[in-house]
Amino acid sequence: MTIDPETLYLFIIKALRSTYATLGVEEVSSNKDGFKELIFQEGTLSYKDSYSGFFKSRGFEVVSQNGAPIWMSSYGGGMTKHDAKLAFETFTFLKKVFLADTLGFKTFRGPHSFSDGLWDYYYSQEGDITEFHGHEEIYYNHNLVFYHKTIGGEIREK
Repeated sequence: MTIDPETLYLFIIKALRSTYATLGVEEVSSNKDGFKELIFQEGTLSYKDSYSGFFKSRGFEVVSQNGAPIWMSSYGGGMTKHDAKLAFETFTFLKKVFLADTLGFKTFRGPHSFSDGLWDYYYSQEGDITEFHGHEEIYYNHNLVFYHKTIGGEIREK
């Protein structure tokens, strides 16, 4: 990795907050059937979040520097019920979570915990930017309605 970990971390957080959390640039990719892509670029760094699904989803985020991948994360999970209204409300809450202050927690999703009315969010993560895995859950009125598992880290050539 030719970028220091702190700079990379700050870029990832800025990209996340500039795309999914704020309904950033989203398009159906022409090279991956059924995947949507969120893209953010700044200087020599680019971020792409590719995902598919609604009630249950899988996706991956890739950060590249000068066109070469240097970091990647994959995630998957979804809603515990097949309820479109609840899903839209859950995803709206998740976007609020991604914009919340993480209070020094170097997260790749949201803070350790976040609450808003009847909504509660929890995220646990082991590891750091070089290698990590995590688990997030969203509860509505004390009932689990959404979860995702994450895994990721740096990419190094020779």
